[in-house]
Amino acid sequence: MRLYRPVGQAELDLIAATDYYFFPPRLPEQPIFYPVLNEKYAREIAEKWNKKSADSGYAGYVTTFVIDDNFLSKYNIQTVGASYHQEFWIPAEELDEFNNHIIGKIEII
Repeated sequence: MRLYRPVGQAELDLIAATDYYFFPPRLPEQPIFYPVLNEKYAREIAEKWNKKSADSGYAGYVTTFVIDDNFLSKYNIQTVGASYHQEFWIPAEELDEFNNHIIGKIEII
């Protein structure tokens, strides 16, 4: 499955430090990692949230990656607003396992 992840500058720098293979660990105040199911929603987050946040360095990027469908099957799709606002909620403590199921590299689009 192809997923998307809106990120700010700091998170993008941490992804780059892994040669674009892994997402960085969550911060203590971030108990969930939420990749989204479509580019439209990812771009909306990058524009409306990341670009307006000091924590994101006032920068918003959209990343995309492919992940093993079988691994994702244990998570439910969450709809958090409009019908296209769909995402997975990955507990922070499961992010390493999530990263290990990414197929190929994380790309910036």
